[in-house]
Amino acid sequence: MLDPKILEDLSARISAVLAATPAADVEKNLRALLTSAFARLDLVTREDFEVQKEMLARAQARLATLEARLAELEARRKT
Repeated sequence: MLDPKILEDLSARISAVLAATPAADVEKNLRALLTSAFARLDLVTREDFEVQKEMLARAQARLATLEARLAELEARRKT
């Protein structure tokens, strides 16, 4: 069986090696680039999208109700 301490030591050594390589800089630069690109896309969060979707559904239901009421009132006026 492998000693967990050996795995922890190996993980720490790998992290130290990666931190000392250009890979860390590449990752940092890539994150900055992606953050900048996403900021320019004018995106919304899933939560904001769901809120707006629910508001639209309620507005559409209300509009349908008002249209039916208007049609009823117009029909009564003609008789």
